Amino acid sequence: MADPNDYKYEFFNVTFPAEYVAHVEINRPEKMNAFHEIMWHNLSKIFKKLSYDPNVRSVILTGAGDRAFTAGLDVQAASQGTLSRTASDPARAGNALRRHIYEFQDCITDVEKCEKPVIAILHGISFGLALDLSLACDIRLSTATTKFSIKEVDIGIAADIGTLTRLPYSVGNLSFAKDIALTARIFSSDEALQHGLVSGVYADKAEAYAQALEKAVLIASKSPVATMGTKHLINYSRDKSIEEGLRYTAVWNAAMLQTQDVKDAMLSGIQKRTPKFSKL
Repeated sequence: MADPNDYKYEFFNVTFPAEYVAHVEINRPEKMNAFHEIMWHNLSKIFKKLSYDPNVRSVILTGAGDRAFTAGLDVQAASQGTLSRTASDPARAGNALRRHIYEFQDCITDVEKCEKPVIAILHGISFGLALDLSLACDIRLSTATTKFSIKEVDIGIAADIGTLTRLPYSVGNLSFAKDIALTARIFSSDEALQHGLVSGVYADKAEAYAQALEKAVLIASKSPVATMGTKHLINYSRDKSIEEGLRYTAVWNAAMLQTQDVKDAMLSGIQKRTPKFSKL
């Protein structure tokens, strides 16, 4: 099992509730888990480390407390940080902001790049950055009382950390995507489930976590070569033609099929036993 002492990062709790399963908890409940700059950098570091940790095969992501998964960006902290800096002219100011946005985007994308499947549990207030972050995850679950909103237009900006890029692929409905992005309205888990933003809705955070843990344990029982490849190929193929996706998959599996995992998985069915796979 992975060592929690290797994952000491401010504003996050990282635990290992089952073999090969990590639980990352955003830990700033007094501010409804709102993000300021050090938090997205630490999030990036955690998921980069989890990606290569041979003792991790699946990840659960939650927010501390019951009030919020995350209320989004800490606007007050942002206004006193990069957004408050001045430059000698508009071009230099714009260039500094472009670099800052790229940096923020990359930190959230590191969740998507993590080789291990990530299950997000959206609960309580899930605004703004909550959507950016959860859309970079592989599976999204929510509670009956979760409140969602893409809030950026209410603070005078277009969402720029990932929601507007990933949301249309995730829900497959441009009308719904534009509806919630342009109005910044609050919507429920029922509507999120109806449009495919989440794949399950549970009574409360505890029940959602129990379901997430069950899924995470099941994923962790599979060949890590197979789950890594499945996640990578789905993400690769989403914005490619079917032909390009098929050809890339063939090249990928030309290497990845050459593993003891395939033989062990096939024989386990015949021999009616649970296979054990080597660490990745």
